[in-house]
Amino acid sequence: MASDPPSDPRFFVLEDDIRGPYDTQFEKAEPVHRGDAPQCPQCGEPMGMLSWLPPYRVVLALSGQALGDFVKGPGYDFLLSERMAESFRAEGLSGLQGFHPVEVVSVRRKRKGPRPAAVPPYFAVTACFGRGAVDEAHSRLRRTSPVTCSECRSTGVDAIHGLALEPGTWQGEELFRPRGEQGSLLSSERFAWFVKRHGFTNMKLTPSEQYVWDPGGKGPLAAPRETPT
Repeated sequence: MASDPPSDPRFFVLEDDIRGPYDTQFEKAEPVHRGDAPQCPQCGEPMGMLSWLPPYRVVLALSGQALGDFVKGPGYDFLLSERMAESFRAEGLSGLQGFHPVEVVSVRRKRKGPRPAAVPPYFAVTACFGRGAVDEAHSRLRRTSPVTCSECRSTGVDAIHGLALEPGTWQGEELFRPRGEQGSLLSSERFAWFVKRHGFTNMKLTPSEQYVWDPGGKGPLAAPRETPT
């Protein structure tokens, strides 16, 4: 029986495994209906993309050798295979909303390879906006403007060279979008163990302090300085 993970909270940035053996993405198939974007309860500014409303119809784009359990697409929505969705709920993990059955209209091959013999059922989910807040002093983010709202802390971000959360702000969700960097999908260490134990596919989990996203090549900020004791 596997031992429990260490008690100190660690976080990972969850992404799809592009160019991996289960590289799968999705596109929304017409008709696509959208609702309002979630808003910050304090400043009223949008905190994410427009919500996806039924019908949930998709075209899968397969680049790997087989379809993955985790499938990203446009916006903040993603898909989970039936086996992953059922395991997530059966083990009492938290942080995901929706679990809407999805109709797979077709599977499109993006690279040479065999077509899948069968397409598993998928469910559309979104991750919650968690209470965990980015620790500005111990993260290395290039922001496009100063943070003005103490609640959502939303601003544009040009580059990330490591993320940390303020101690005591995380409330135990296994998957969530943190205050101050809602564009990143964070997971708990429990979720990382869950993925490894079940062998779920098409996921890359990077320790948050090692995560780099820098599409413009701006480089990292100066390393945070420790406060003298």
